[in-house]
Amino acid sequence: MKVMRKGILTSLVVVTAVALAACSSGRPDPSMEESAPETTVGTIVDVAISAGGFDTLVAAVTAADLVETLSSEGRFTVFAPTDAAFAALPEGILDALLLPKNKAVLAKILTYHVISGQILAADVADGDVVTVEGQAVKLSTMGGVSVNGAAVSLADVMASNGVIHAIDAVILPPDVDLKKLPRK
Repeated sequence: MKVMRKGILTSLVVVTAVALAACSSGRPDPSMEESAPETTVGTIVDVAISAGGFDTLVAAVTAADLVETLSSEGRFTVFAPTDAAFAALPEGILDALLLPKNKAVLAKILTYHVISGQILAADVADGDVVTVEGQAVKLSTMGGVSVNGAAVSLADVMASNGVIHAIDAVILPPDVDLKKLPRK
């Protein structure tokens, strides 16, 4: 019996070592596809900066003066659009959103991606949930987790003050019309 336990324990140690070595191979793929979630020390903003693939989001959060909020002690769930998601916006929209005169609209869009409290992917339930912005988003688990139809491409990226779920699209509050956004 002792030999069997020792063999099982040795196998577990080897499997754990191999798994840890595989997880420490570097930054996640910028496309965020097929990357394993990692627990990272730091706030949501720190994790977004170090994870890669969220440079545009970090620039937008900075332009909207939301860095302090997303670095606070609160628990947040952030559905974070990847760089590719921002690149898919119609031409000129991102540049317009980053203009100082559109700061309020940008903040509204970004806070629409944030839910108060921490929700891991396994805990997502189908239905509407109110965002920090004040309006609801629709969460779905049909065919994988999604928010307002934007698919979660990387789930459960842990931060000291919440969790990040990378999504493949920028979601917009129902009352935001990007066609009316001042561009210059």
